[in-house]
Amino acid sequence: MAGRLANRVVVAVTGASGIQYAQRLLNALATAAIETHVVFSDAAFAVWRAELDVPCNPEKPDLAAFAGVKGKFTLHRNTQIGASIASGSFRHRGMVICPCTMATLGRIASGAGDGLIERAVEVTLKERRKLLIVPRETPYSLIALRNLVTLTEAGATVIDANPGFYSRPKTVQDMIDFVVARVLDHLDIEHELGKRWGER
Repeated sequence: MAGRLANRVVVAVTGASGIQYAQRLLNALATAAIETHVVFSDAAFAVWRAELDVPCNPEKPDLAAFAGVKGKFTLHRNTQIGASIASGSFRHRGMVICPCTMATLGRIASGAGDGLIERAVEVTLKERRKLLIVPRETPYSLIALRNLVTLTEAGATVIDANPGFYSRPKTVQDMIDFVVARVLDHLDIEHELGKRWGER
């Protein structure tokens, strides 16, 4: 993909704890001038209210306030099955579910679900585009583990919300950045969210 098509990403935010990962991801995508199509599940808005100090209005979410920066954001409702991202003709660099609930994981692994998030995932997989799943759960049930295997076999990449400590993180933000950096790496997007192993 070349030109503007290479600068387009789909981000689904679901109701797992850890919405700060999505917040930082949208911030980084905006900073990199990436066109970003965003879908929140209903439960994600509840987590937004619980975990962030940013005002949340589900009827009119302020993505610039959420991300802390203005970006090339397009918001889609999860009920908008006819949205552009539901079509295979909508080309993009990749789709990220961040964070991903176990319920969402189960629906997409079984090919079920009637929301835009599940439809966009199905399209991403059938078109052989990148699908990155960022689950935030512990411990994992056997069902969740099997669902992760199913999606990995279907072509998805699982990036567990599990920060490393070899970089000597000093703040919670450092640990969030560690995970988001891995997402950006897999999308082939340049960033400066911390040093790589071996760098000084």
